[in-house]
Amino acid sequence: MNEQLTTSADSQAFELVQRQAKMLASSTLIPKEFQGNLANCAIGLNIAKRLGADPFMVLQNIDIIHGRPSFRASFLIAMVNACGRFTPLQFQLTGKDGTRACVAYCTNKETGERVEGPEVSMAMAKAEGWSTKSGSKWLTMPELMLRYRSAAFFARIYAPDITLGMQTAEEIHDATPIRDVTPRPGFAAALAAPVEDESDEIDITNEEP
Repeated sequence: MNEQLTTSADSQAFELVQRQAKMLASSTLIPKEFQGNLANCAIGLNIAKRLGADPFMVLQNIDIIHGRPSFRASFLIAMVNACGRFTPLQFQLTGKDGTRACVAYCTNKETGERVEGPEVSMAMAKAEGWSTKSGSKWLTMPELMLRYRSAAFFARIYAPDITLGMQTAEEIHDATPIRDVTPRPGFAAALAAPVEDESDEIDITNEEP
């Protein structure tokens, strides 16, 4: 009897998710990766349920980059602040320009202890290749990127149940290699070289000697 009730409840829950996913997939207010895609919307609903968050907010803050789902750093900050285990995240900045560094920290509400994540610095961004890419936000918005990366590190260490093992969109962008489209040595010259006319070298008369 209990097994039948469990099976019935699972079936009803699955049907509910399908209906919710269908409704979301028909909306034009969600990202294009979810529009018309019931499977993606169902996965988004599952993530929202795990986080105890609003489904629409979750879908709005998931970016699909090269087929990999990722949270936006600002969303992780909001989730850490809303989880109830910590005081709101703060950011301690030190140094200037190339020595600028940031540590995300807060207070554990249960123990009253200060909790801080790893330091993120401009030197680290350069060494890891984050700031050397064309169009990198580390060059134009270093203060924001320092905060975003330090918050992501903090969440991954102290609130892995919120990150669900996913990287932030900013991390995936920074880790994506730049495709080298520079022609190989001699390639451009080979394309530009004139094609020799070898018709004089081919005997097409087939005359008898």
